[in-house]
Amino acid sequence: MQNANTKENNNLSSPSGDRGTIAIIKYNAGNVQSVQYALQRIGAESVVTDDEEIIRNASKVIFPGVGHANAAMEYLRERELDKVIVSLKQPVLGICLGLQLLCNHTGEGDTKCMGIFDTEVKLFESATLKIPQIGWNNIYDYRSVLFNGLNEDAFVYTVHSYYAAISNETVAKTDYVLPYSAALQKDNFYAVQFHPEKSGKVGETILKNFIQLP
Repeated sequence: MQNANTKENNNLSSPSGDRGTIAIIKYNAGNVQSVQYALQRIGAESVVTDDEEIIRNASKVIFPGVGHANAAMEYLRERELDKVIVSLKQPVLGICLGLQLLCNHTGEGDTKCMGIFDTEVKLFESATLKIPQIGWNNIYDYRSVLFNGLNEDAFVYTVHSYYAAISNETVAKTDYVLPYSAALQKDNFYAVQFHPEKSGKVGETILKNFIQLP
């Protein structure tokens, strides 16, 4: 597997990482540095990496992303990062495209994804609302420790044209065109469709709740 790491403000003690490390998965799908900066603001150190050993040895893994699903999955498969991600046992947080790639399938490029979450990702269709959805929207019906300490109907920042349908693994909802999954959770895998790194104090609370998971 390719070994191309970006180490910024991290506390790695060796090339293989340590159990206190938060690994942010590096792939060709944007927004990794904004996530790293958000972690810095709450006092959490991290490393941006596509190195399998560092990812496996991390205490937490964040799988962010913006961009096209088909190109992202192709990149992950070429480097076998898809196999690494689905086999992880520590807490994993998917963000935006990261959430969608953890589902069964997305209509964007008719792309088979990793299948952690048993739901489909579909394109918003509306004659009246703008697609993509860009801006602030509220989340509700929380059913995860990710949202501990938040008021119901907290506002978060979103940028997306595709959404994950409501499923048994939905742990928060948002309405835009129709109700959809603002967050999903299964076992050690957590994911949010919105951008916590751009969601002010609400996003900071969610990131803190994630990094404090056992």
